[in-house]
Amino acid sequence: MASDRTQPSAVTNAAGVLRHGKLWIAPGVLTGLLALLLSLLYMGGVLTPESSLHRLPIALVNQDTGMPLPGSRKNLGTEVSDEIIASTSDNDVQWHRLSHGSAQDQLASGKVYGALVIPRDFTSAVRSLAGTHASRPTLTVLTNPGLGSLGSSMAGKISEQAAHQASSAIGKQLSASPEFVRAPSATRLLLADPVAVDTRVGHPIGSHSGLGLSAFYYVLLLVLTGFLGGNIIHSSADTALGYTDAEIGPWHSRRPTVPINRTQTLLLKMGMTAGLCVPITALVMIACIIILGMDAPHLFMLALFSYCSCLAVGLGVQAINAAFGNIGQLVSMFVFIALALPSSGATIPLEAVPGFYRFLALFEPMHQLASGIRAILYFDARADAGLTRGWIMIGVGIIGAIVFGFLVTRYYDRRGLRRMVPQPG
Repeated sequence: MASDRTQPSAVTNAAGVLRHGKLWIAPGVLTGLLALLLSLLYMGGVLTPESSLHRLPIALVNQDTGMPLPGSRKNLGTEVSDEIIASTSDNDVQWHRLSHGSAQDQLASGKVYGALVIPRDFTSAVRSLAGTHASRPTLTVLTNPGLGSLGSSMAGKISEQAAHQASSAIGKQLSASPEFVRAPSATRLLLADPVAVDTRVGHPIGSHSGLGLSAFYYVLLLVLTGFLGGNIIHSSADTALGYTDAEIGPWHSRRPTVPINRTQTLLLKMGMTAGLCVPITALVMIACIIILGMDAPHLFMLALFSYCSCLAVGLGVQAINAAFGNIGQLVSMFVFIALALPSSGATIPLEAVPGFYRFLALFEPMHQLASGIRAILYFDARADAGLTRGWIMIGVGIIGAIVFGFLVTRYYDRRGLRRMVPQPG
């Protein structure tokens, strides 16, 4: 009897329990791995955008119609275009030779991060430098803030560097030309950098768009609410069905267990998710658009896409939890957040992250959702701006979650793998 009296005190004494080494192994290993993986995933995608640059798409527009300078076969616009492409590594930048109209269209559809435009009178303006009524030639750099402030800034910086290199090359060419040998001293001084660079916004977005980041944070809200909402529904349904305890502060209760199989449980949770995603999405939109004033054109399309995005994440959470049990929340956290954030391409362009993250972006949901929301908010809901791909991937996600979830639960039910023996009330 004495040993029976001492046993509870040994179990309930925290100091005594802490001395058991086995208690520390599982949580220590799991939390350590979690900290290591999250650190590698997040920081690995943001630390080296410039050295990781891979084929950043920028438009190159040559409108120059002037006659070539003496001794040249091409006008300066063509020479500058050829030199820019030849001097830039294809692995870093992908220059697209486009007409002015095509460049504007690709800016408006989010296909290029910026553009470098050579005007029609470029050669004529350079030739006029030898005269008394010289007008300094200008190259125009167009940015695309709808693709994010960092991507637009990188494209602008690359275009400006290319324009200044072209200016230096033109200056050296003119300095050796007989036309400029006897030019006034002010003109010869100008030849060191004869071309001006004018940077402007190529495709403007609203002033309440977070410099092109509102799409990312809005998608993050949809993913987080879908993820957290799905897990809350999962836990609440299990409590209501009597499979887990309800504990709030010092109060503890347990409902009678409802004899319901895994497949029906998943059907219940997915139905609740489909219903509750309506108010969840509505509240996100009310907070962002009505209260905070976020620029949001195409409201109906935005509402429908937002609901389906939240639903796809929520159904995915239910399917993963049904398949993996207690570790399902950890698995879904990696699927929808840990791997999705650095591969979203919404803050740092995918062209500026290591190849591993570009691979993840092929199937990770946040990249697909961000492309769709960005198309709605910044690019007039154009299908070719990423909206079509967003809808396709939402459909794939919803169908995949339903099929995977019910295949797994049906398998468990047929094997007789019950969650627990029902307990009477």
